[in-house]
Amino acid sequence: MKKIITLLFLLANIGIVSSQSSIINSKKFSIVKDTAKKTTKVVEKALTPATIIAPDTVIVETGKFVFFKKDAHASYYHDKFNGKKTASGKRFDNSKLSAAHRKFPFGTKLRITNEANGKSVVVEVIDRGPFARGREIDLSKKAFMEIVSNKNSGMVLVTMEVSEK
Repeated sequence: MKKIITLLFLLANIGIVSSQSSIINSKKFSIVKDTAKKTTKVVEKALTPATIIAPDTVIVETGKFVFFKKDAHASYYHDKFNGKKTASGKRFDNSKLSAAHRKFPFGTKLRITNEANGKSVVVEVIDRGPFARGREIDLSKKAFMEIVSNKNSGMVLVTMEVSEK
């Protein structure tokens, strides 16, 4: 008796799922993965060419950045993630200028500006996260230390701007 009830339950679920999939397939819509949330407020700033930071790191960016978000909470990666693979497949290195964001496509360049002191840094999105509530972006330790005044802080309010290419 239990087998018959289980079998009927499974058949009913298969019927419901297949009818829902035919409804979904009949409607026309598209899902775009790794897209950024669009905002209506647009502020453009010209980026000046960057200088050589270290012998192995050269950042030369030209172009404009478009305002994305103000008062975003930024934190930085712990050292335990050094050398681990990121969601993009690249190895994470805390001594490079990189970041993790939940929605921006991998390879997106972001200018992160500390609202308290005006210091900014250009980072590349290579990972997904942060997964802590209230945090908008995770920066590599190098990027985080370049924009903060107090090196003992673990979180800072920043303005995020997206590279326009």
